[in-house]
Amino acid sequence: MSTKDFIEKDYYKVLGVPKDATEAEIKKAYRKLARQFHPDANKGDAAAEERFKEVSEANDVLGDPQRRKEYDEARALFGNGGFRPGPGAGGNGSFNFDLGDLFGGSGPGGPGGAGGQTTTGGFGGGLGDVFGGLFNRGGGRTQPRRGQDIESEVTLSFTEAIEGATVPLRMSSSAPCKTCAGTGDKNGSPRVCPTCVGTGQVSRGGGGGFSLTDPCVDCKGRGLIAQDPCDVCKGSGRAKSSRTMQVRIPAGVQDGQRIRLRGKGGPGERGGPGGDLYVVVHVDGHPVFGRKGDNLLVTVPVSFPEAALGADIKVPTLGGPPVTLKLPPGTPNGRTMRARGKGAVRKDGTRGDLLVTVEVAVPKETDGTARESLESYREATAGEDPRAELFKAAKGA
Repeated sequence: MSTKDFIEKDYYKVLGVPKDATEAEIKKAYRKLARQFHPDANKGDAAAEERFKEVSEANDVLGDPQRRKEYDEARALFGNGGFRPGPGAGGNGSFNFDLGDLFGGSGPGGPGGAGGQTTTGGFGGGLGDVFGGLFNRGGGRTQPRRGQDIESEVTLSFTEAIEGATVPLRMSSSAPCKTCAGTGDKNGSPRVCPTCVGTGQVSRGGGGGFSLTDPCVDCKGRGLIAQDPCDVCKGSGRAKSSRTMQVRIPAGVQDGQRIRLRGKGGPGERGGPGGDLYVVVHVDGHPVFGRKGDNLLVTVPVSFPEAALGADIKVPTLGGPPVTLKLPPGTPNGRTMRARGKGAVRKDGTRGDLLVTVEVAVPKETDGTARESLESYREATAGEDPRAELFKAAKGA
């Protein structure tokens, strides 16, 4: 509806009150008419629904002292919708001008005309800029709001972290209130916030010709204020909502990693995008395998003869068949060998390696033939001192 149409409307007549009616009289009249023409009480009655809209519109203006003052001044200025022709009127007594140009239309020099430029401050944008805040009901000016970001946690087994997993995640977030359909008002007819005029934002000077925009504190950035606040959301239009979502955790995730899922957070408001969901991953330990980056770690015990003489040894892998590694003769305790492609999944889909550390197993007890063999070995190597180089290096230090 145009600004001209709003000025021509007599809101006092719509509510059936005199122009000098008190706030209490206006409120009483509105409540009576709202109950009479409310859509819930007149299902399928289009005329009653239209009347309810008119009543709500009138109350939005007259129910707010500042807006009512501006409305009265505008009506006085334009003479109940018609601009009074003066001496410069045409011979037929009419004043020949386009009211649309007066309210910021596309005439010459206006925003849509030749050489037009939008001006901030003053009247460069036409009188529509002055009265736009008064008569705009906020539907077109209130900006969509992005949903809130949500953070949650999930604990995975070691194998799930390496291979990836889909886990159920129960989340609580703010969502449009179901009781009042997100309006914040019991009757579903909140009024436009008079402070921000429905934009949800207010500007303040920042110095140097700049201005800063902040969320409106009166309506908390919604652009609307409930006339009869909803009992559930207390007029905010938002309520707590719980839902369970199946979340896919990618393969190769590490302990403490924070995963971002775009648009999976809290739902937006007035068509705004959803927020993001951040999932912090915790990974349980494994009795056999460890991890360092994209590589898995495992310690494999070997016998003394295998380390001394060399051998082919089998090594377990995570979730797959064992691999065989060739242990060269004279392998020292603590040596690490590599089984390629048996580690964790990387971002590009390839795998890291399995790092195998050899640990020479020393028997706790020996007897019989094994003991005799070891005694013979000790006698055969009696002239060798494995600590000789150690002492030599110590003296030279």
